[in-house]
Amino acid sequence: MSTPVLETTTLTHEQKLDRLAEVAIRVGLGLAAGQELVMTATLDTLPLVRRITEQAYKAGAKLVTTLLADEEAQLLRYSYAPNESFDYAAGWLYDGMASAFKGGAARLAVAGGNPALLSQEDPEKVGRANRAVSKAYRPALELITRHDINWTIVAAATPAWAATVFPDLDADEALARLWDAIFAASRVDAPDPVEAWRSHDAGLHRRADMLNEKRYSALHFKGSGTDLKVGLADNHLWLGGGMTAGNGIYCIPNMPTEEVFTTPHKDRTEGTVTSTKPLSHQGTMIEGIRVRFERGRVVEAKADRGQEVLQEMIATDDGAGRLGEVALVPHSSPIAHSGLLFSNTLFDENAACHIALGQAYSSCLKDGDKLSKEELTKLGANESLIHVDWMIGSGEMDVDGITAAGDAEPLMRKGEWV
Repeated sequence: MSTPVLETTTLTHEQKLDRLAEVAIRVGLGLAAGQELVMTATLDTLPLVRRITEQAYKAGAKLVTTLLADEEAQLLRYSYAPNESFDYAAGWLYDGMASAFKGGAARLAVAGGNPALLSQEDPEKVGRANRAVSKAYRPALELITRHDINWTIVAAATPAWAATVFPDLDADEALARLWDAIFAASRVDAPDPVEAWRSHDAGLHRRADMLNEKRYSALHFKGSGTDLKVGLADNHLWLGGGMTAGNGIYCIPNMPTEEVFTTPHKDRTEGTVTSTKPLSHQGTMIEGIRVRFERGRVVEAKADRGQEVLQEMIATDDGAGRLGEVALVPHSSPIAHSGLLFSNTLFDENAACHIALGQAYSSCLKDGDKLSKEELTKLGANESLIHVDWMIGSGEMDVDGITAAGDAEPLMRKGEWV
């Protein structure tokens, strides 16, 4: 079964939800017949979750297991739980997820939580709780970052998220506008969404192939508040769009996606960088990030809002203050063109060039998924409990590729590919 080609103006909201669910399963996840699916979501996303479950079973899923988070219950922890609680995470749950992935299950996350859920809570407790979850989730996360399994992330509009994006609209209109933006960015509005994704995927692969042919040793970002040189890992590979996971299944990990990305060398980032969009991190908004790197490590970090949470994040472990990803996104991407600040990394990272602190993707290194941790480290891949993307690109950003001989070649000018 495939998505019918229809005039999109005739589609109802429910039909668009069905299309998004089908695209998530058949294009984003590439779910195989007989495969299990582990899905995570919040309670507010249930209408989409149920449609994804339906599409998964239609695609032949053996079993769909959904873990639903209640954000209101999460807030109760910060009001009433004992202090020592914040150093604990449900390790048994994350061990179970890792076991499922090792057994062949696919992973799908539905993004849509309240971007500012924990903004009023004690930053020290938020940091401790995040660190505990990061440690517990590590075995499962490694299978994802190594792309051993097929996985994807899609989004669902929720009232709290909609109120953040459209604070001046009433609740119903804000929710409808956010759904419209999600459908557009996810190409559900196209006459044939599956074909639209295939064409877009091919374009991202062409861009990554060009960069792989260039073999730049570093990238130089120059813009307002930014003069940053990011050295690239030895034997790095640029990726974009979909990829074949270690289990042989082709998937597109992020829906939407507009980026091409690779692995920086953990010791070769120098200079200063300023964020161009707020970062929503684990329910806390961090705005106005300014960071200085020396020999790959963050030596100074400030934020206009969320400073303590930023510091806690960087202090997670030795690798949390080093880069694990660098990505190039044109300022004319559909998400940037929408003019919206989504306050959700899945969308905002696809509106601007970005970097990520923490864990590197081994798949962005030649034969990286076959290498040991020691071999990955020798090539420059960073290791950490976290992987946090934040946006540094804009319509004023210039990017040069630095050759092995030290020559600079223009890659982007004013946020656009040369």
